[in-house]
Amino acid sequence: MNDLSPTHFQQREYSAAAKAFLARTPQLFINNEWVNSSADATIPVEDPSSGKEIGRVVDASDKDVDRAVSAARVAFDDGRWSGLPPIQRDRTMNRLADLLEANADLFAELEAIDNGKPKGMAAAVDVPAAASQIRFMAGWASKVNGEVIQPYTMPTGAVFGYTSREPVGVCAQIVPWNFPLLMACLKIAPALAAGCTIVLKPAEQTSLTTLLLADMVAQAGFPAGVVNIITGNGHTAGDRMVKHPDVDKVAFTGSTEIGKLINRNATDTLKHVTLELGGKSPVVIMPDVDVAEVAPGAAGAIFFNSGQVCVAGSRLFAHSSIFDKVIEGVAATGPFWGPRPSLDPEGHMGPLVSKEQFDKVMGYIEAGKRDGASVAMGGDAPATDGYYVNPTILVDVNPQMSVVREEIFGPVVVAQRFDDLDEVAKAANDTCYGLGAGVWTRDVATMHKLASKIKAGTVWGNCHGVIDTALPFGGYKESGVGREQGRNGIEAYLETKTVIIQM
Repeated sequence: MNDLSPTHFQQREYSAAAKAFLARTPQLFINNEWVNSSADATIPVEDPSSGKEIGRVVDASDKDVDRAVSAARVAFDDGRWSGLPPIQRDRTMNRLADLLEANADLFAELEAIDNGKPKGMAAAVDVPAAASQIRFMAGWASKVNGEVIQPYTMPTGAVFGYTSREPVGVCAQIVPWNFPLLMACLKIAPALAAGCTIVLKPAEQTSLTTLLLADMVAQAGFPAGVVNIITGNGHTAGDRMVKHPDVDKVAFTGSTEIGKLINRNATDTLKHVTLELGGKSPVVIMPDVDVAEVAPGAAGAIFFNSGQVCVAGSRLFAHSSIFDKVIEGVAATGPFWGPRPSLDPEGHMGPLVSKEQFDKVMGYIEAGKRDGASVAMGGDAPATDGYYVNPTILVDVNPQMSVVREEIFGPVVVAQRFDDLDEVAKAANDTCYGLGAGVWTRDVATMHKLASKIKAGTVWGNCHGVIDTALPFGGYKESGVGREQGRNGIEAYLETKTVIIQM
């Protein structure tokens, strides 16, 4: 797969709308206005399909962060959003979803240009899922209720006790570069439904669609200061957001290493924290399956989005009796997943997001080889200017290897054999992570047994990576703190107040 000509990896021309967006002056979205930074620092925007700089975004200063937080603080304290009738918050959020859908093609193109994922995938997955996050959570705006509770130690009628649910306040939200638009909407939707105000920072590598989303926020009719979007580096702007005394809650999706740092920094002011972090998800294939049907699913579990997925099925466990067939079946999907430029309509997998990520993934592959792993497919990169890595299968691995223990976040799967249920359950849990897992079997009893044994926030049966906004999502162990989506998602942005009145 690495013998293709350079023209195969030539990025397509951008649309006029995308070119116009990229030509905009770098600014920040604060108080419903596009404003200049207090400093002159900017961050280059690269197209990973070509490795070329295509624009710039603001690298927010401390003063910029303070200005955004102040806008959110004032907007929350005066109740201009939380005090609205729930039906108005619902309708405003749905207008935002309408605008997102009306501009779906531009969102998909910018996501592809910025992140490297195929435009077709962004159009089919990222944009519709982002709109669904907003619509689902909009409905919760009218369903946040407390309850009347009869006290346990007092006579009936002695006191009137009830609870109310209130928005937690100003939320600092930091989203990753693998699903920029989707993660931005996943973060803002429950916060808005709860009545919170927001300062959102996209990843410095992929800010374009979040900035376009800011245009839609202004058009949808949100009051000034409710949604503020700033760009900048994580170690400066992100750090300032997390430590800011006027921020009440921090929500972060990204690496476990940075999540731990955020958790420590938020402790000084005991901010509420939601963390969705890394994973090293097992995919278990039992001997009763039809390998021809299952192998493409196992391949998709790791090669989808170039393996840059927190729940990527990066540890493949196949029963010894079918191991070789499974490897052959996954390898047979190689041409389908062969990397192409993000705007290539025939592409199913694009480049990695950056040179940094490319070097990291290739470093892991070389480390695996040095440690004794064998390459069953891929293991190399096309000779091109973009950040492409060929889909890779490593076999002859053991649990001590870094490729088995650490999150690679690229199109690299390590495959291992097993012989019985207890053995594979123990191996699946032999990790500091616990975000997701997949089990492929025709036996319902086996499915339930493994689902109960595997320590993960989500266990998929005969599929992998299926996400729905109504179902809670999060991880065990070092894969995170708290849950997003579903009812759990909005509750993460609410405080519970108890009121006791003596009668």
